[in-house]
Amino acid sequence: MLSADVASIERATVAAVSPESLEESDGWLLPFDSGTIGRAKSAVPLRHAVVDEAMVGKIEARYQAHGMPAVFRLATESCFDGLRLELVRCGYVPEKPTLVQIGSARRMRQVSSQTPAETAEAPDAAWTALFLGEGFDPVDGASRLQTLSRARGSVYASVRENGAVVAAGATAFSQGWASVHGMRTAPAKRGRGLAGRAMAGLAGAAIHCGMERVFLQVEAGNAAANALYRRAGFEPAWAYQYWRRPA
Repeated sequence: MLSADVASIERATVAAVSPESLEESDGWLLPFDSGTIGRAKSAVPLRHAVVDEAMVGKIEARYQAHGMPAVFRLATESCFDGLRLELVRCGYVPEKPTLVQIGSARRMRQVSSQTPAETAEAPDAAWTALFLGEGFDPVDGASRLQTLSRARGSVYASVRENGAVVAAGATAFSQGWASVHGMRTAPAKRGRGLAGRAMAGLAGAAIHCGMERVFLQVEAGNAAANALYRRAGFEPAWAYQYWRRPA
């Protein structure tokens, strides 16, 4: 990908997860947050290029100043080979392989032939209840709700049955991109195409706002989600891992 696209996606990613504070240093974004979302509290480079290994110590110092352990969100590109070796030397280990995928709003809109989800500019109580409901980690759900709710300019999709939200998602608009976040389907309602309806609703909102380029991030091992995103026309742009010291 173009360097400008990498930088704009990383900036849009951090804007969407709305960390409690943010710094920028030597081509890195340093978000700081007390919640559970990794992207809101891990350092990420704005370019896929060779990095001075001394950045490890500099970034550690900034996170220490915030009373937080340093976590690095690093693409699996060969340009970071030296930095990865330095992280290993310092006791860090990689975890949670994740894919950054890109697509188009118009292609994403076609993922479902059913009625698209309704969208709103703010989450309501039923949307919130899905994240805190049975089958989801309540602590992680509460943290994600707080983060997704405070991101400015986001749109929230809801598929409702008998007044309850059974599938949901959100999209944020930043840096020329629409980004998809917070996709959830009630465990008892899966396999019925509800997530596709949520994505179609979000795509419609993006098109309405004049946004065509879309990206999302998904764990590499999430087979069901990856199958849905392929059907929606998304293709991998790069992969990354989180690097952290074991507790």
